[in-house]
Amino acid sequence: VQLVESGGGLVQAGGSLRLSCAASESIFNFYGMGWFRQAPGKERERVAAMAMGGSTYYADSVKGRFTISRDNTKNTLYLQMTSLKPEDTAMYYCASFLSLPITTTTPRYWGQGTQVTVSS
Repeated sequence: VQLVESGGGLVQAGGSLRLSCAASESIFNFYGMGWFRQAPGKERERVAAMAMGGSTYYADSVKGRFTISRDNTKNTLYLQMTSLKPEDTAMYYCASFLSLPITTTTPRYWGQGTQVTVSS
């Protein structure tokens, strides 16, 4: 399984970005998919996740600002990020789950990551 992220970049605080994650196979082969991030010197954080049944999870730090969605026909996961803050700066990774729950399960497959940098 390959997961390929895109859409990262440099944006000013208050701006928006949309990340995409293209899977090499049907996303219905997974129990769920999600987005994680890791900033230098910090632990990896579960940002948002979506189970195939449609339930979602968001970290408190991004609730109301980030939205996870998917396009089943394109086998693609998205993360719409708005009102970005400098503390959102991190490498963002797409991942897929082979079990539940999406809130705590460690993903089985990971993408290579896409950098998001938010300037103040």
